[in-house]
Amino acid sequence: MVKVELICIGNEILIGKTLNTNAHWLAKRVTSLGLKVNRITTVADDLEEISSAINEALSRNPRFIITTGGLGPTFDDKTLEGIAKALNLKLEVNDEALKMIEEKYAQYVKEGRMEKAELTPHRVKMATLPVGAKPLPNPVGTAPGVLINYENVTVIALPGVPSEMKAIFDESVVPVLRKEAGKVIFYEAGMEVLGIVESEIAPLIDKVMHDNPYVYIKSHPKGEEKTSRIELHFSTTSEDVETAKKRVGRAIIQISDMIKKKGGKIRPIKTSG
Repeated sequence: MVKVELICIGNEILIGKTLNTNAHWLAKRVTSLGLKVNRITTVADDLEEISSAINEALSRNPRFIITTGGLGPTFDDKTLEGIAKALNLKLEVNDEALKMIEEKYAQYVKEGRMEKAELTPHRVKMATLPVGAKPLPNPVGTAPGVLINYENVTVIALPGVPSEMKAIFDESVVPVLRKEAGKVIFYEAGMEVLGIVESEIAPLIDKVMHDNPYVYIKSHPKGEEKTSRIELHFSTTSEDVETAKKRVGRAIIQISDMIKKKGGKIRPIKTSG
């Protein structure tokens, strides 16, 4: 599978002020496109921390590194500087990005949201990208996303504001990921298990995963050990939906029979693909 690493940048996440919903949303979207998120890292708004996180990710040879946060005009928005340092690239004003920003501010003036569309140094900062980077249009906000092809890795930087991150991802990043994933699709299903504790279901999962090597099964306890309620999540990737359904279906039938023999009860809860 195509490997992806996510790097979330922001002091507000590390101090607990902001819930990292970006990581959750991105992981789900990337997985649904048939790629695999291997690691999610969170670092501070610090040049050395960002650069170090990028270099560490590069050492694991992912196909994509996607960052969120730190693309704005303020002093603590250091993502692009950190990426440039890690990739040993210079920063320069990107004409295409500058035009995007200029047009955005002109639009804001027209809408009466501000008086002047002056390109101050802080605004030009958002158009200062690593050499060779491609700006990605921001349909919602001002700062463009950024795409950099570096050797065999594509680094994609997205804003931290969720609405902006999602809009750029869906418009500009999804086509890139889909092309890389090819025909691979992700398929998942779930069931709720009642009346059997997790310690008893663990060996059943091991057995079923051994017999169905293309299916991953994850258990999520929802109750206490005494009043057990466990959600089982089944997932696989394949080049066609029917094959994926058959793989997951076989695993579900096998573990359902095993659970019933132990006196447990099951209930399907979701299916997608």
